[in-house]
Amino acid sequence: MSDKCQCTPAAECGLILNEDLLWEKGRPGRSSMSVPESGVPAASLPADLAGDGPNWPDLSEQEVARHYTRLSTWNFGVDTGMYPLGSCTMKYNPKINEAMANLPGFVNAHPMLPAEATQGELQLIYELEKYLAEIVGLKASCLQPGAGAHGELCGMLMISAYHRHNKNKKTKVLMPETAHGTNPATAAMCGYSEIKVPLGPNGALEYATVEKLMTDDVAGLMVTNPNTLGLFENELPKIIEMIHQRGGLIYGDGANLNAIMGYADLGAMGIDVVHYNVHKTLSTPHGGGGPGAGPVAVSDTLLPYLPGPRVVKNGDKYEWNSDLPLSIGRLHNFYGQFRVLVRAYAYVLSLGPELKKASALAVLNANYIKEKLKHAFDLPFDQPCMHECVFTDAKQAPNKVSTLDIAKRLIDLGYHPPTVYFPLVVHNAIMIEPTETECKEDIDGFIAAMLQVAEDAKNDPSILQNAPIKTKVQRLDETTAARHPILTGDMS
Repeated sequence: MSDKCQCTPAAECGLILNEDLLWEKGRPGRSSMSVPESGVPAASLPADLAGDGPNWPDLSEQEVARHYTRLSTWNFGVDTGMYPLGSCTMKYNPKINEAMANLPGFVNAHPMLPAEATQGELQLIYELEKYLAEIVGLKASCLQPGAGAHGELCGMLMISAYHRHNKNKKTKVLMPETAHGTNPATAAMCGYSEIKVPLGPNGALEYATVEKLMTDDVAGLMVTNPNTLGLFENELPKIIEMIHQRGGLIYGDGANLNAIMGYADLGAMGIDVVHYNVHKTLSTPHGGGGPGAGPVAVSDTLLPYLPGPRVVKNGDKYEWNSDLPLSIGRLHNFYGQFRVLVRAYAYVLSLGPELKKASALAVLNANYIKEKLKHAFDLPFDQPCMHECVFTDAKQAPNKVSTLDIAKRLIDLGYHPPTVYFPLVVHNAIMIEPTETECKEDIDGFIAAMLQVAEDAKNDPSILQNAPIKTKVQRLDETTAARHPILTGDMS
């Protein structure tokens, strides 16, 4: 083993297998299965459709099995190790969720079956909507939105519908500097322009600042609490009361709900609508582009505007109700990403009141990391955090070591990097979110790796500047890769 490799207990050297594309591996005549002779007479395709057909590769079963197994070794996920992506809440996905989502009654239920044939599915929708409203202290919820950003759009569409129905001429939305990236786009899609709200020196909103910006043409505030810095918005209840008094409504971005379940009553706080990221808060998988789900919960004010149709209980039967005159209408084919919602339902039922403990442990883990690392990395807000903490590269920069270098070095030490360069309000941010599902031993291993990175940055910065060296490919030219991707497998 060379000195260059620098293996650690968390990341030992092993096989790193190359793999060709299936079209490059295949050879005519190979087969993975024996197909019985068809009893149906062959038919010719029309002339305009005739041709050689799709160019599927001919492969043996062993080639197929090895191909996908080898590809799987290139991946890193929550089943591989700690995934401390700040803002993303990469918590472990319990396998009981998968088992429930794969029950034959759920898998085989066609969405066009009548209500009489889908009572179990309708009961699940009805009960999960009740639970999600109860968790955040709001009146009702809707499972239709197909992703977090879709739930965000749903919330702002309801706020817009409320103002139109009440003949309120509103054209702007207050947008804190810590808003998630989709917030300004969502406001624009609903016809609003944004008014940026600067943060106070403690990284949170200040009442006096928001009060000055709250004019008669402002529809309301889009706010994330805890905010994107991982800090609780302590002045938010007072801010919300003022905005309500001036005719505005409050959209709560639920990206960070994992920090406050069971502790913060959003209804009592005055939130009018909040969305859930079930892939964060309720442990459903982060999809490679989907499917997802983004349920919304609302106060009495916005309940009439919820998407329809809605599931109602009539005696001991569950039915669809489409008699919703103020509803913003349907946002999704059928009723959302149903089996994703089954996973969320399983998680809520599994934990019940222990959801509160999940939040407590998430906050404890983040504060533990913050305290253990703040002497080695710059901490712009040295105060108790919620579920995530934000550092910078300011202590490493004099040695020409950047946030990106720190992230790449962590890969060689066996850990997925945290979120980097976000939030934008912190220069060269390193945002760490351990989640509640990580045990102390694994968190201590991550802390040790970060401290090793800090030592390397002082003693031999070139180690970081050249990292990673143990991965299948080393550091990429990310700008060129984004603009001129090579998709053929030919790297020459």
